[in-house]
Amino acid sequence: MSRRETERILEVIRDVRARGQRAALATVVRVRGSAYRREGAQLIVREDGTHECLLSGGCLEPAVAATAARVIATGEPALVPYDLQDDSVWGLGIGCSGAVDVYIEPLSDEPVMRVWLDLLERAEAAVLVTSLAGATGRQLIRADGSTLGQLTPAVTGIVEAALERLKTPPHYSGTETIGEVELYFALSAPPPHLLLFGAGHDAVPLARAAWDTGFAVTIADTREAFLTAERFPGMTTVPMEPGEFSNAVTPGPRTFVVVMNHHIERDRESLRLALESDAPYVGVLGPRSRFEKLLAALQEEGFTPGTAALARVRSPIGLAVGAETPEEIAVSILGEILALERGFEGGFLNGRVTSLHSPVPSRAMARS
Repeated sequence: MSRRETERILEVIRDVRARGQRAALATVVRVRGSAYRREGAQLIVREDGTHECLLSGGCLEPAVAATAARVIATGEPALVPYDLQDDSVWGLGIGCSGAVDVYIEPLSDEPVMRVWLDLLERAEAAVLVTSLAGATGRQLIRADGSTLGQLTPAVTGIVEAALERLKTPPHYSGTETIGEVELYFALSAPPPHLLLFGAGHDAVPLARAAWDTGFAVTIADTREAFLTAERFPGMTTVPMEPGEFSNAVTPGPRTFVVVMNHHIERDRESLRLALESDAPYVGVLGPRSRFEKLLAALQEEGFTPGTAALARVRSPIGLAVGAETPEEIAVSILGEILALERGFEGGFLNGRVTSLHSPVPSRAMARS
């Protein structure tokens, strides 16, 4: 799920608890074949039957909500398979070519769940492991290897399996069998970070689209008048002094940098900072000739980036969709970033017969 979806789930949980109401959480724990969402998608269902977020395009949710009502009433979780192509069984009329297993559980206030929800609020790295078959209970594993809770019987290797999932982005939840025990690994991780150098008119639609998609977004510019909450609601804005870019922001290994100052000197400073950082993606707006001009200027001042650093640069930036307006350019750039962050090639899906959620290793972004 995206960060925005997680925030919505948490908002509903806070609301139902404040009202003294009951609710159930429904989670896609396994996908076979083609489905609208992948593992980790969640739906929260209130006791009055209303629900938030999506497990599908909107067709599966009523059936899940009906089961959730029974789960809320009995207090007992249920693992329910939904064959999306078997309308004779479910009468859903979905017509997809896959199946999903949905784990539906009553919203509880047990210690492990309280800590897990707190970690989700803070977007901290952790894994919540729930037994689906062969054991009972759940166990929380933090990024430092510390644990809370216990499966019964205990499962050897569960901590190592959880930490392995946290190692490499993108951080996907999923089901895994260890020994004779079937386990669901739910992951919490900081969202990917988009850093925009430049707060001009064309930065606004890109920043907002990335925010809506679940990115943490930072916009840095020397023009403080451009860095307003009205233009960039909910995002971090960083005023910078010319010549002091390195003191203002520090791109990390999950930061996607876009250089779009529309000012040659500020672009040069931004590009150098990005190339000296651990950022896996450095996009430079404008034609290739402009990027080469920036590189030449950096070399004149004594900075020559190595081959590995240059391999992280995208110039021209974005997918080739014929983008022209700021909104179209935002779609092009964000499409490229999403594809690379998730290990996809960014091409057309037309004719593809494998899972739409499976990356293409040959074009995947190098992982740190």
